Amino acid sequence: MEWRRCYLDVILVPLGFMICMGYHIWLWHKVRTQPLSTIIGTNSNGRRLWVSAIMKDNEKKNILAVQTLRNTIMGATLMATTSILLCSGLAAVISSTYSVKKPLNDAIYGAHGEFMVALKYVTLLLIFLFSFLCHTLSIRFINQVNFLINCPQDNLGIVSPEYVSELLEKGFALNTVGNRLFYVALPLLLWVFGPVLVFLCFVTMVPMFYNLDFVCSQAEGKMDSCENGHSGTEFVSV
Repeated sequence: MEWRRCYLDVILVPLGFMICMGYHIWLWHKVRTQPLSTIIGTNSNGRRLWVSAIMKDNEKKNILAVQTLRNTIMGATLMATTSILLCSGLAAVISSTYSVKKPLNDAIYGAHGEFMVALKYVTLLLIFLFSFLCHTLSIRFINQVNFLINCPQDNLGIVSPEYVSELLEKGFALNTVGNRLFYVALPLLLWVFGPVLVFLCFVTMVPMFYNLDFVCSQAEGKMDSCENGHSGTEFVSV
């Protein structure tokens, strides 16, 4: 009987998650093939130019570099702190005997058994933990950049603008992944109230991500101009 109740959970929740994952796989493909048609690729190229300009004129711009990277670290720290606090709250809920663990009386559809309730909270806990991990690794890379970007140029060329740019891109890539995991946790949080809300939230988030991730539309003519104008542009892997 419990299995019959959870057929909506088995269908709608994975389907919504696959739609979101499919969009991000397509976004990754666009970033690799047409980087300047996306916000991620455009910002990546801008950061590379910024690092090169800072290191060329380090004596005048060293304070600007430290302040800019400090703001980025503060943002990543805030997200990491929020993620670990949510993990602590979910861990307390899972290990407690509060009534929130019981099936919700106002839940409309989906399974409400103890196993499904535990699965929902454990899934949320894992996503927030991975988000925390990504943000802490991002802070690590950006802290390294904070030191290396003000290093004097050595004769061996070990600490070069290209090397510092690679570290900075790794930090921002991890920060982006951590943020997206945090956003994906929102639909799964609604899973407590039923799988229908999860599916609707995933479907709503994909157009929102699209409008935030692309700098030019896919309309005829505009996309061609982006492809012709930005072909052959190199982009670091994200």
